[in-house]
Amino acid sequence: MLWRAACRVATRIAGPSPPRRGLRLRGLDQSPHPPGFSDVVPPTEETVFRPLYMDVQATTPMDPRVLDAMLPYLINYYGNPHSRTHSYGWESEAAVEHARQQVASLIGSDPREIIFTSGATESNNIAIKGVARFYKLRKKHVITTQTEHKCVLDSCRSLEAEGFKVTYLPVQKNGIIDLKDLEAAIQPDTSLVSVMTVNNEIGVRQPIEDIGRICSSRKVYFHTDAAQGVGKIPLNVNDMKIDLMSISGHKIYGPKGVGAIYIRRRPRVRVEAVQSGGGQERGMRSGTVPTPLVVGMGAACELAQEEMENDHKRISLLAERLVEKIMSNLPDVVMNGDPVQHYPGCINLSFAYVEGESLLMALKDVALSSGSACTSASLEPSYVLRAIGTDEDLAHSSIRFGIGRFTTEEEVDYTAEKCIYHVKRLREMSPLWEMVQDGIDLKTIKWTQH
Repeated sequence: MLWRAACRVATRIAGPSPPRRGLRLRGLDQSPHPPGFSDVVPPTEETVFRPLYMDVQATTPMDPRVLDAMLPYLINYYGNPHSRTHSYGWESEAAVEHARQQVASLIGSDPREIIFTSGATESNNIAIKGVARFYKLRKKHVITTQTEHKCVLDSCRSLEAEGFKVTYLPVQKNGIIDLKDLEAAIQPDTSLVSVMTVNNEIGVRQPIEDIGRICSSRKVYFHTDAAQGVGKIPLNVNDMKIDLMSISGHKIYGPKGVGAIYIRRRPRVRVEAVQSGGGQERGMRSGTVPTPLVVGMGAACELAQEEMENDHKRISLLAERLVEKIMSNLPDVVMNGDPVQHYPGCINLSFAYVEGESLLMALKDVALSSGSACTSASLEPSYVLRAIGTDEDLAHSSIRFGIGRFTTEEEVDYTAEKCIYHVKRLREMSPLWEMVQDGIDLKTIKWTQH
């Protein structure tokens, strides 16, 4: 109480804070507070303005229909789904199995092949470490690519420390692997190939069906991290000959903290459990299944299946609108990744002669992320952009734009206009831009340090 009072006094002394910019106005809850909450300082008017959200590769907002499906299991149906002796457990178990069916339907699998996890990171760990360790007496080789998500690369490094050999396939300048490289890399002792469906940074779609066919013909298991692809592009695990697939709930407008892994039953793929415990989820992922989160994920998958075609058309139009608007008004803008084999909702642009971090700070009323790793306190450019051969200067100047189900035309136009304005402003302040305008080729200059 004293601390809160002191804070209020300090706030009055310091005066009002400067207004915060942004387009979206989030409504405040005007309902009366319960007893005991009268001392809570209500939010000031300035705090309700928030930036536009254009970072759906990081996470998506929960679809309100998903929340509607979850609420009964947060309040009334709270039984443990593994309790077999009373109706509370039976209700929750039935809800979990229904959600399992919803996830399976989205990817064309049998519900018994779906294992619920805490997210795609855990699913990737189970797939890569689980398969490699189970078959380690006969097979000690794993193949992946240089542009995978960090959790895949770190899982592979962990296997290397255990004595496994890992091949990290390079990608071409468009971000797609060369299938000849994959075929050449497969050895008699290769147990697993892991290639992501859609890249989280540049939006490139790998030729999953071709990779599945190659792996199947060589009797090697194929795992794909489909966190950025499931629910956004059509995927069928049988047609594409996928043996293991990782899925994330919060990338498809579902809740955070839940995901799934598809593990093929016929021919059966065996995995060594990464986690010890009560043997839930057929012994592959011990721990109580969180019924409300699983129900939310199931609902998100069902909605994605219903709305995928419309979502894709709309997102494609918005993406085309954003890129056309920016590129027609700004020279020296490069789109990273293949322009055709590409998911339209993930756009990665490099703005030459502009520092990505400076542009992000200028665009503070739009929530975006940089393709550069500057945001993680490192001056090294993104490893994905380095893998596709992007010049270091361009890699440092990249911005990722994410367009999703709830993005509007007005938000796209506002983002494009702000981006154009600030890129022009920052370039005018850049001596490099001035030199380029004077016709000087920067690559011919020999820079010296003093």
